[in-house]
Amino acid sequence: MAKKNLTVGLIGYQFMGKAHSSAYRQVNRFFDLPLQVRMKTICGRTESKVSEAAETLGWEGYALNYHDVLADPEIDVIDIATPGNMHCEIAIAAAEAGKIVWCEKPIGNTLDEAERMHAAIQKAGVLNGVYHNYRKAPAVALAKQMIDDGTLGEIHHMRAVYLQDWITDPNFPLVWRLQKSVAGSGTHGDLTSHLIDLGRYLVGDFEEVSGLLHTFVNERPLLDDSQGGLGEAGSAVGGTKGKVDVDDASMFIGRFKCGALASFEATRFAQGRKNHGKFEINGSKGSVVFCLERLNELEYYDASDPSSCQGVKLIQATDASHPYAGNYWPVGHIIGYEHTFVNWVADAVQAVHDGGPISPNFEDGLKNQIVLDAVERSAATRSWVSI
Repeated sequence: MAKKNLTVGLIGYQFMGKAHSSAYRQVNRFFDLPLQVRMKTICGRTESKVSEAAETLGWEGYALNYHDVLADPEIDVIDIATPGNMHCEIAIAAAEAGKIVWCEKPIGNTLDEAERMHAAIQKAGVLNGVYHNYRKAPAVALAKQMIDDGTLGEIHHMRAVYLQDWITDPNFPLVWRLQKSVAGSGTHGDLTSHLIDLGRYLVGDFEEVSGLLHTFVNERPLLDDSQGGLGEAGSAVGGTKGKVDVDDASMFIGRFKCGALASFEATRFAQGRKNHGKFEINGSKGSVVFCLERLNELEYYDASDPSSCQGVKLIQATDASHPYAGNYWPVGHIIGYEHTFVNWVADAVQAVHDGGPISPNFEDGLKNQIVLDAVERSAATRSWVSI
C-alpha cells in the first residue's frame, strides 16, 4: 500500500530553500517513515528565478505569492525559508489557514514577532517546528545523550563560538543580512541563535546574561538594483554606500538555571574561519567538544580513567548505535551538513504522523528569542539582564 503524502509548500528558494529542498528529496530514501514527503510548490517573487529553482530543486510547480500556496488544500506544511522580515507575517497566516508551520531560525526579527507567532500557532493548534538543524548532527545528539544520562556529571561550563569571515572586506556589499529592516539583527540573530539553541538543548534554560554587540564596518556599497538589495552576495554600485545597522559581532557571558556558566561568542570578522561553530561542555565527570567543521566527531574526556591513561578521546559518531547515523552509511563513512536537515525533516515527519510535538518548535524559538533580546538589552544598558 502506498504511503500517505505529507505535502509541502516552500516559501523561499535561496540558501536555506536549497538546503530544505535537499532534505525533502532525500529523507524518504534514508529513513523508513510512515509518510512520503511530496514537494508540490516552491514560492518566490521573481518568476524567472523561482521557476528555475522549481526545476533545479525538484518541485512540481511554483507560485509567486505565498497566499496562493496557503490556499492550496493539498498542501499540509508551509515551510518558511525567507529573510526574517517575512517570517512573522507568513507564519501567522499559515497558522490561521490551519497549516503545519516549519520556519527557519530565528523565528522572528524581534521578540514581539516571536511572541505573536507563538501565540498564533497556539491559538490555531497547529504543529510547528524551527529549523535549528545543528541539534540533529549525530555527534551533537550523542553529546545530549551523554549529558542526560549523567556521563558528564554536574555541568559546570559551556563555552561556544561561531566564527565566520565572509564580510571582513569593507567593500563587501550591503546584502540583506546586513540590513536590520530585513534581517532583524546581524551576527547575533544569524549565528548566536544557533549557539543559544544548542545551549538550551544541551544544558538547559538561561537565568541571566551580560552582552556586548559591535559593528566594525558602518557603511557598505549598495547592491546593484537588479538584485533588489536582497542578494546573498552580488556586485556593488560604485561609490554609493548605505548604512550597516546590525551587529558584526556578538558576545555574552551568562548563567544557566542549573548553575552552569556560559561564555558565547559569534562574529563574521574572524579571518580564516569559514563556518567554525564549536562548543565545549565541562562537567564534574568529564567533558565533550564538538566542532561543526568536523561534524562527525565528538571529543570526550573521561575523568574516571586511570591517571596513566587519561586524555581526550575522539569518538567518530558514525556507528549505527549513534543517533541518526544508522540510517546512512557503514561506520566510518561520514555524512555532511545537508544531512542535518535530512535528520530534522525525518524527526518532524515522524512527529506529524504521531501527532507531535516537533522538536525544536516555536516554543523553543520563542525561548531562544527571549535570550537574544536579553543580550541586546544588556548590550544597550551595559548591565546584567535576567531571563
